[in-house]
Amino acid sequence: MVAVSKKTWFSVCLMLLLFLFFQFHFSQGSDTISPGQSLSGNQTLISAGGIFELGFFTPGNSHNYYIGIWYKSFPDKTVVWVANRKTPISDPSSSVFKLLEDGNLVLLNQSGATIWSTNLTSSSVNSTTAQLFDNANFVLRNALDWSGGVLWQSFDYPTDHWIPGSKVGYNKLTKERQILVSWRNPEDPAPSLFSLQPDQKGNTHFLLWNDSKQYWTSGEWTGKIFTQVPEIQTNPYVKNVTFVSNENESYLTYESAIPNTLTRFVLNASGQYNQFVWRSNFDGWRPLWARPTQQCEVYAFCGPNSICNQQKDYLCDCLEGFEPKITKDWALGDHTEGCGRRVSLQCDGGEKDEFLLLPNIGFQVSSKSLAVDTLEECELACLSNCSCNAFAYDNGCLIWEADIYNLEQLASNSKTGRDLHLRISASDSDWVGRRGKGKRNTTVVVCTTIAACITLFGLVLVILWKRSSASAGSFKMVDSLVLFKYKDLRRATKNFSAKLGEGGFGSVFRGTLPNSTVIAVKELKRLNQSEKQFRAEVKTIGMIQHKNLVRLYGFCAKASKRSLVYEYMPNGSLETLLFPKNPKILDWQSRYRIAIGTARGLAYLHEECRDCIIHCDIKPDNILLDAEYNPKVADFGLAKLFGREFSRVLTTMRGTRGYLAPEWMSGEAITPKADVFSYGMLLLEIISGRRNSESSEGGFENYFPLRVANAVNKGENVVMLLDDRLEGNAILEELIRACKVACWCIQNDEKDRPNMGQVVQILENFSEVGIPPIPRFLQHLQDDASKVVVHQETTSRSDLQA
Repeated sequence: MVAVSKKTWFSVCLMLLLFLFFQFHFSQGSDTISPGQSLSGNQTLISAGGIFELGFFTPGNSHNYYIGIWYKSFPDKTVVWVANRKTPISDPSSSVFKLLEDGNLVLLNQSGATIWSTNLTSSSVNSTTAQLFDNANFVLRNALDWSGGVLWQSFDYPTDHWIPGSKVGYNKLTKERQILVSWRNPEDPAPSLFSLQPDQKGNTHFLLWNDSKQYWTSGEWTGKIFTQVPEIQTNPYVKNVTFVSNENESYLTYESAIPNTLTRFVLNASGQYNQFVWRSNFDGWRPLWARPTQQCEVYAFCGPNSICNQQKDYLCDCLEGFEPKITKDWALGDHTEGCGRRVSLQCDGGEKDEFLLLPNIGFQVSSKSLAVDTLEECELACLSNCSCNAFAYDNGCLIWEADIYNLEQLASNSKTGRDLHLRISASDSDWVGRRGKGKRNTTVVVCTTIAACITLFGLVLVILWKRSSASAGSFKMVDSLVLFKYKDLRRATKNFSAKLGEGGFGSVFRGTLPNSTVIAVKELKRLNQSEKQFRAEVKTIGMIQHKNLVRLYGFCAKASKRSLVYEYMPNGSLETLLFPKNPKILDWQSRYRIAIGTARGLAYLHEECRDCIIHCDIKPDNILLDAEYNPKVADFGLAKLFGREFSRVLTTMRGTRGYLAPEWMSGEAITPKADVFSYGMLLLEIISGRRNSESSEGGFENYFPLRVANAVNKGENVVMLLDDRLEGNAILEELIRACKVACWCIQNDEKDRPNMGQVVQILENFSEVGIPPIPRFLQHLQDDASKVVVHQETTSRSDLQA
């Protein structure tokens, strides 16, 4: 037997204990890797506060694995950083993420080959340690001299996330930029064509496609805000946005503003730059901010030879005659490769190629323009060019050579839409038979087809005409709206006998269509628009759809008759249910839901429609309730429809004056903030269950908006302000928020009022709100009331002395 010294036994035991310690250490979730240690399989690092975790992960249904950092508390693994995004591995159990003795951090695959590395070499062996911090920064530094600074950190190599403490900027020494590059799709973190990049100064950010096409800019950093993103100053989840510039680097960073709240900016796979927020009472990440605001504004989002349509749930379609190049990627929302032709062009002088007219297309300047005088000459020029895929004749001849990018399908009434002529091959017979335009050598076929269609159309008209006497008539579609005949509406409403209500714009009647659909018909009065102009405006209104906006089914425009046909709301208006004359009492939960839903509808009109829609007449009468008492804003768009007459209508309507913002009276320009003021007055009535105008009957000191403003400003108990019929049954935090929001909304200066998007965030407990000042017009009322009281007291004393 070989003799073993005590010293050797001691060394062996020590190594064994260290091995067991490190195994236990990793199983418990260490935040540090020491030289010679590694991670594999399901081993992870966990930051000291348990916020972030580092290890192997596989995204979605992918079979590839990556080293990444993610929020530990989220089951869906929101990954904020990826090491080997270009080079995945297939087997994490036989791969290792290891800190070598020389200080280099490497990822070795199952064959032992290095597929990712920090390319760092320390001057001394076993002197480097790697640690994951609670801000998600993974740092390598000298374990023997922590004052020596950072040797390498993940914050210098971001992927698609900008999180608190991280930076986007420019390294002046290495000439490298810290940029964000989005994932290809939810299953592939490989770099896509979309990136967020700073300029060399580091204080201006750009969204770029393929490192060349800029489609958004933040504007320059002024020290407080980006010139094109001023709202960052009021972002409730961001603070201490700081621009750092020294001889080594320049970058922008920020901190989280609210403890125990997570926020992140991410350049997602669709090319949009988003901010998300999470709080302990949220069921997941909530979107707060996005640029560009419209997905179709992202350059080449749908890839080559495709078209983007903001009005559809699925935004991207291949152009006619094309199909997705990689169907699997399209299913994942990755349109990078775009579409390819089903059948190649003949390119034999143009005899077998044709053109399809695509109307109302938004496009940028093409790659080439030609000096020709007519559309026919432009078409011929495209046909004679084998590389030409499309042309447009728009103040000159524009042609597209090779792939076509960044087309958008616009609405039929768009003023910026133009005609695009798409080149297709006549041999694509299925498509041509369905959509193609015949050439002169197919005139007989075309004429025969047209004749057959006319005959069939005539038969349909005869059938419809015969049925009209037994039904409510045939309805013609105009875009997505129904063009009703006046006699059909008269029949549906039983000669306008069932009146639902009346306002300054006209009366509303209940009706029933032949298919048993219940409708509400608004007969408009005092409308002097031409029929053409009326139709154009109504089409615009009809395109606007949101769950908190009343849906427009159609319209009638015959001679002087102007009617709008809406969906019927079975629970009527908020006005009929809110105030004491109705025996039904809306509980607080219903009221708060109505307040949020109304705010969402207005936020959509103001901030998400292609053209901002200012309602101009927000009041309980125009908030309708469906079968589940969900609110829907009615009469939106009528301000534009009535034009100059609108202001006169408002001032003559009963009860409306109490909701008008001060700028209506002063003659200033009307902006969406006028709706915010009206919403604030509405919200006060939701709280009290009484019209604000009724509360002033006992004197200005009893005016409910003034009472609320004083209570909020002085920090008094707001439960006393609640509708007496609720007997104090309300969630106090929600009631306080509602009172504060209402007082901010009715500030005299529109610049002091929030926008409706911010109102939604506050009411949903998504954003904090401070103590509002007493609005100036209420302060004047209070001062006037005090003067009246003093005058009365003085008069009484004089009478007594007399």
